[in-house]
Amino acid sequence: MSIRMMLVDDQVLLRTGFRMVLAAQPDMEVVAEAGDGVEAIEVLRSTAVDVVLMDVRMPKLDGVEATRRICGQEVHPKVIILTTFDLDEYAFSGLKAGASGFMLKDVPPGELLGAIRAVHSGDAVVAPSTTRRLLNRFAPMLPSSDKEPHHKEIERLTEREREVMLLVAQGLSNGEIAARLVLSEATVKTHVGRILTKLGLRDRVQVVVLAYETGLVRAGSGGV
Repeated sequence: MSIRMMLVDDQVLLRTGFRMVLAAQPDMEVVAEAGDGVEAIEVLRSTAVDVVLMDVRMPKLDGVEATRRICGQEVHPKVIILTTFDLDEYAFSGLKAGASGFMLKDVPPGELLGAIRAVHSGDAVVAPSTTRRLLNRFAPMLPSSDKEPHHKEIERLTEREREVMLLVAQGLSNGEIAARLVLSEATVKTHVGRILTKLGLRDRVQVVVLAYETGLVRAGSGGV
């Protein structure tokens, strides 16, 4: 089945460019478009969509607020925020609003397509440079690591799952974790899935936040 896509951007030319790239993929189909957040929400009421590519700066309703309203629904599509501005505030606000991805509009087509497929399969994607800056910026605001982990479900994780969780918290991809632990990428993906299920988390972004909040990762250190 094709991944049903929706493009939300106030610039028609940009939507046209993205539509051409997506339409060339055998597993993707653009089924809807919108020029602002209000229109996007209205269209979604009558159109089934799997993944939304959402601009940030738009008239009437910006991409962050539109994402918050969309993801606040019981059943909703995954959202990837695309922006020209590599600003931490947009990334943090968008992810907090429920987006599963944050990427720049000048991302190479191959990376964008890979991100769409990853998000559709349940993963979360954030531009690596943005991830590292977000961790460096917000980690000092989280509880210090001298406290015992307060999320009781973490105790249910196996030693290997905790190891994988810590590497996810450092921003490593499944491929990078597989290389670090000498495992297959499929095995790492399985471990990540079990971690999400046991901890009741939506995606890798929430894994990162929880790892810092519980003190499993020391602020600014990326270690344990």
